[in-house]
Amino acid sequence: MRVLITGITGMAGSHLADYLFEMGGIEIHGIRRWRSRTENIEHIMDRVTLHECELMDASSVKKVLKDVRPERIYHLAAQSFVPTSWNSPSDTLMNNIIGELNIFEAVRELDLKGVKVQIAGSSEEYGLVYENETPVKETNSLRPLSPYAVSKIGQDYLAYQYYKSYGIYTVRTRAFNHTGPRRGEVFVTSSFAKQIASIEKGLQKPVVYVGSLEAKRDFSDIRDIVKAYYLSLEKGEAGEVYNLGNDSAYSIREVLDILLSYSKIKVSIKEDPERMRPSDVPLLVCDSTKFRKKTGWKPEIPFKKTLEDLLNYWRERV
Repeated sequence: MRVLITGITGMAGSHLADYLFEMGGIEIHGIRRWRSRTENIEHIMDRVTLHECELMDASSVKKVLKDVRPERIYHLAAQSFVPTSWNSPSDTLMNNIIGELNIFEAVRELDLKGVKVQIAGSSEEYGLVYENETPVKETNSLRPLSPYAVSKIGQDYLAYQYYKSYGIYTVRTRAFNHTGPRRGEVFVTSSFAKQIASIEKGLQKPVVYVGSLEAKRDFSDIRDIVKAYYLSLEKGEAGEVYNLGNDSAYSIREVLDILLSYSKIKVSIKEDPERMRPSDVPLLVCDSTKFRKKTGWKPEIPFKKTLEDLLNYWRERV
């Protein structure tokens, strides 16, 4: 089976490639930008076929799909950092929506029969969730609170539209927060872990800089999430949307406390205004019942183990 992963150099893309190689019998192609860093896939560079492609360039996308003619497409590439979307809202909307549009147009124009496309959405699409609306089901209202969330809703509905209009087999997943080794340092769990590792090595004063610690999030391990991505195309129903998550929540303060419990350092906590958002979702707890019943998937890696692995990842790199 030929598989194409967009964003293969990122955390999710690289872990998905690892999982597919473990399964065997799968030919993996990946799309990367020319300026993308490749440290996440250095260990599989000799086994994956990389294609330089700018998703905003329709002709570039069409050429790759014509050359590969994939049977599965996992669309993971995106501007995925919420704070960046506040600073660059137009770039976020253009990259995430138009990049996906170019993929669907290429699939349609090349008449790639039988191809299945997974669209990696986000729990941020739900945005403002009231207490009586948790845990969050796929039927919850979408009330986005960031340009990033708006862009993911655009991706979500675009996939549905191409399924209904052209019969392209699309499955949309709305993953709640996920983390683990290879998580970018701008994301909260990785930021904490890198700071702790840096303090341990004397590279940073014993101060951990934080944003809001009160928000509660449903965290999963990325290695569990990529298994769900795979199952979404093998067992998911075309045109459907599925929540992916642990179905429980931790406050950001609890996340920091767990990471600090794996270290002997004594630190002070300091709020950094640059890490605060204009608006934030106070509580996001997943209800992934629909996906679990459809596919048999369930998270297997305990969250404390995820955070321990993440901290050790940064200890090897700072």
